[in-house]
Amino acid sequence: MLHVLLFPTLFKGQNPNSIHSFTAHTLEGKTVRFSDFAGKKILIVNTASKCGLTPQYKQLQELHAQYKDKGLVIIGFPCNDFAQQEPGGKEEIQSFCERNYGVEFLMMEKVHVKGKDMHPLYRWLTSRALNGVMNSKVKWNFQKYLIDEKGYLVDAVSPARKPNCRKILRWINGD
Repeated sequence: MLHVLLFPTLFKGQNPNSIHSFTAHTLEGKTVRFSDFAGKKILIVNTASKCGLTPQYKQLQELHAQYKDKGLVIIGFPCNDFAQQEPGGKEEIQSFCERNYGVEFLMMEKVHVKGKDMHPLYRWLTSRALNGVMNSKVKWNFQKYLIDEKGYLVDAVSPARKPNCRKILRWINGD
C-alpha cells in the first residue's frame, strides 16, 4: 500500500501544537501545506466508500458548497482500517467520490488512522501530548475533527453524528 507522506515541519513562528506545521498529498499527488489554511476552520474526516456511513459524503459536500467561501475547509482522508471498507486505490476513490457525491472538497491519499502505522497527522489529532488539547481514538469511518482558524484542535465528533449536526453547524457559525 502506498502511504501518504506527511511531514511535520515547523515553520518559523508557528506553535508545535498547531496543525499548520503539516503537509500532505491529495489523491492527485499535489502537496498541501496546512499553513495555507491559517485563518480558516478545518473539518478533517476519515472516509470510506463501502461503509454504512458513506452517505455522509453528501452532507460534507453540502457543507463545503455552503461554507467554503466563508472560511471552512473540509479535508477527507480515505482509510481502510475499519472492516476493509476503503479497498480502492486513489483513482477508484476519486472516481467514486465525484461520480456518487459530486465531491469537490480536498481528498487526500489513503492513510491509517489507528495502529502502529497511524499517520502522523492522526497521531497529532489523537494525542493530547501533541495537539495540546485532548486524547481521542478514531472509532470508525467518518469521525470528524474540528480545527480552529489558528490551527488548534477544538473537538472530535463521533462518526455517527452527521456532518450537518447542530454541534458542527454551531462550530462553523461561531455560535
